[in-house]
Amino acid sequence: MEELALNGGPKTRDTSAKPWPSTGNASGRMFGDEELELLRQVITSGALFRYGGRMVEAFENEMAVRYGVPHATAVTSGTAALHTAVAALDLDVGDEVITTTVTDGGTVIGILQCNCVPTFADVDRRTMIMRPDRIEAAISDRARAIIVVHLFGQPAPMDEIMDIAGRHDLYVIEDCAQAHGAAFDGQLVGTIGHLGAFSMQQSKQITTGDGGVVIARDDELAARARMFHDKYYDRRGEYRGYERVGINYRMNELTGAVALAQVRKMDAILQRRRRTAGLLRERLAGIEGVRPPWVHPKAEHSWWIFSFQIDEEVLGCGVDEFKAAVQAEGLPFSTGYAGGIPICMYPFLHERRAYGRGHFPWEPPYGRGVEYHAEDYPDTYWAQANTFITSWNEGFTEDDAEDIARGLAKVAAYFRGRR
Repeated sequence: MEELALNGGPKTRDTSAKPWPSTGNASGRMFGDEELELLRQVITSGALFRYGGRMVEAFENEMAVRYGVPHATAVTSGTAALHTAVAALDLDVGDEVITTTVTDGGTVIGILQCNCVPTFADVDRRTMIMRPDRIEAAISDRARAIIVVHLFGQPAPMDEIMDIAGRHDLYVIEDCAQAHGAAFDGQLVGTIGHLGAFSMQQSKQITTGDGGVVIARDDELAARARMFHDKYYDRRGEYRGYERVGINYRMNELTGAVALAQVRKMDAILQRRRRTAGLLRERLAGIEGVRPPWVHPKAEHSWWIFSFQIDEEVLGCGVDEFKAAVQAEGLPFSTGYAGGIPICMYPFLHERRAYGRGHFPWEPPYGRGVEYHAEDYPDTYWAQANTFITSWNEGFTEDDAEDIARGLAKVAAYFRGRR
């Protein structure tokens, strides 16, 4: 049995000599001549504004074709995409939108910016994706929509969720920020609900540093999304004015050029991620006491994060002890995604302070006084404390996956042998 690095043994990987690939730099990204050429064309043209250029429109068209929908609207970020999607629903002040406890603030900000109230459903311990039964339990007479988050690149159980939405007459927005190219039961995420919202922030499967896109099948929802992201400015030439309150989330041509190059590389990017994540998942299945990531049998994962859990009884150790040993080996895992607590326990939600010193839009007569309590989300707390996560990217190689598997096998063997 090898001595752990934690106890003075050799590390599985010396990351000072051989760092892990990262989405934060070129080591984990697929950038190259394609992006540079399209950027050159934009600069040469002198047209950096999307109305007058051609890159943003070309990106929107290719994104729509890739997802098999008639409409795509490019915006400035994933948060902007979600805000635009919620705004397209034309909800009333105090209406409620149900979403998950495990997500980034971008999922919730758009709800509040539309003067609506977020409510939350607890998650499946295996995946940290919200459970359909908890969604149904969260439906009130003020509920109007669900924002489904396809967390870590794995689709949520959309068959059950769409059934619930249909029975309760709720809109469904798919937050696909982490799930470009993922599919559920053969259908691409973002095309199953009423609207799909994507991020192209630095860490996402395709990236422009920051950027986003909203896709839709419904003509009316798509028209509202496009108008909202362009300040509700009427560009049809019939009336040069603003129809209602919107916002400027227009993507510029430089960002559009990178987006266009990236969407054309999506298949290659996903192929790399799936190959190496699949290899690691296969290796983990052979390590006693380590539970590889659970993937829904109808899901096709796109691997934004790789996760696993452990069996403490088999290993004879707790999560914190195992984590310390894993990190000492140079393996890139930690626990606690996005702060490690339900998002509704963050101050801006738990203390209901979105605007100034009041409690608008939660407070009556606008909302119904919704409050958030930690005890309502036990599975979120358990999953956050017991799930090991690391960012995954197209820079990972088979050798990287083998190093991770070898290190986890070493740590697991040590703890099993110590019992």
